[in-house]
Amino acid sequence: MDWMTAMLLITAGVAGGVINAVAGGATLITFPAMLQVGLPPVIANASNAVAIMPGHLVATFADPERWPPLNARLAWLAAASLFGGMSGALLLLWLPESLFTGPVPALIAFATLLFVFAPRIQARQTKRGPRPIAALTGPAMIGVASIYGGFFGAGLGVILTALLSISVSQDIRTVKVLKNLLATIVSVASTTIFIAQGAISWPQTLIMLLGALIGGFMGGYLIRVLPAEWVRLAVIIAGCLMFITYGIKYWA
Repeated sequence: MDWMTAMLLITAGVAGGVINAVAGGATLITFPAMLQVGLPPVIANASNAVAIMPGHLVATFADPERWPPLNARLAWLAAASLFGGMSGALLLLWLPESLFTGPVPALIAFATLLFVFAPRIQARQTKRGPRPIAALTGPAMIGVASIYGGFFGAGLGVILTALLSISVSQDIRTVKVLKNLLATIVSVASTTIFIAQGAISWPQTLIMLLGALIGGFMGGYLIRVLPAEWVRLAVIIAGCLMFITYGIKYWA
């Protein structure tokens, strides 16, 4: 691996770490970087999932005061996330690569649209009247979202926020904590499958992982001074550019 490739990966990792800390959406930056350095799409997707996984884990423990009760309802949601994440990862590895590359531009466009509408989703959640936490969205809906998360993952946090906001009207911090917890379970489940099946290109993954860790620490500071809207706008612009680029590559 030459130094330019290494610099691209670590830079993308740093950017992804910062983006996840401030606004979310790192996959729209890090996945194209994995493709750019020459990895096959399925390997790039699996390697990217491993590289950015620590960000989900750190976010889960960032606000322990707002953790949901450890009850049977939460156990069912966790189980649905685990099963969905594993199923999505197995689906990715089972399908012929052509059936993954074809939808890649559409998946990027879908994730980008989710980030466009994320503020409206959060605003709707905060305006709803209080409801008990037992009224969480059913495990079946979370399971379906988790299959998508294991298969591709970009925008999973926005999907989970939307689903949880249907029946949860706690403050946004509570929703974020539960979303981060479920996203972590999906991430751990899918990356375990990817690692067990040998679908990871470790040199590229470890370099990007290092960058993501650096970016995560930077994001902890930048979240206090960098407007999240600026970061969201950058992610949306990047998503649009990636849709055009890979639409031309895979659909033209």
